[in-house]
Amino acid sequence: MKIRSIIVEDELPARETLEMYLAKYCPEVEIIATASDANQALEVIRNNKADLLFLDVELPYGNAFDLLEKVGDIQFQTIFITAYDNYALQAVNTDATHYILKPIDIEELIIAVDKVKNNMEKSQEHDSEIKSVKDYSSLQKRKFVFPNLSGFELIEIHSIIRCKADDNYTEFHFEDGSKRLISKTLKKIETQLSEYGFLRVHKSHLVNLNHIKSYQKGKVGTLIMSDDSEVSITSSKKAELMGLL
Repeated sequence: MKIRSIIVEDELPARETLEMYLAKYCPEVEIIATASDANQALEVIRNNKADLLFLDVELPYGNAFDLLEKVGDIQFQTIFITAYDNYALQAVNTDATHYILKPIDIEELIIAVDKVKNNMEKSQEHDSEIKSVKDYSSLQKRKFVFPNLSGFELIEIHSIIRCKADDNYTEFHFEDGSKRLISKTLKKIETQLSEYGFLRVHKSHLVNLNHIKSYQKGKVGTLIMSDDSEVSITSSKKAELMGLL
């Protein structure tokens, strides 16, 4: 598997070192372009279809976060490489795949690239297995066991619009506008519902594909559900969703 990559780094020695490390230790990474400032990077990103962006934070004419905001609909994974550790939280909030401090540790670089490769493989596997939205209609006539204080009730799966994480609980949102809380993690609910046309599009959201009304592009993509609620999509999930929308 080739990982089409762009390096954005304003210091030539640092850029050359990264290219050397990648060639030697991560041969699956194919460098398709480089950039040395934010303006050049924006042009390069828009003109090349990349799987991965190696991104320095401090750049001439802007920083990494300004750049990503201008890019908008992000279809690639990002590995931040910087000499500053105070940007880690911002990196996490932009769904960064990894965050590496300079000077680059080779082992850390290998771990980061492996994580990117695993994400790509999972996405490809999911694409090959996933069914179209219309195929889920018959499946969603089945029942979901919803426990309550006196026992349990059976709920038709098609009536569930989305599920939202709430610590160790999960909040269900239904067609009739009602909400119910269940004492199970979203991960557990995902395991139970994924084969019935539900997709985890965010760490906090599991959505019923049959209830998606529209998709809105942006720095963070947004789904509009049948109840007009809005659900954010992490960049790593956009590729899985595009074929369905």
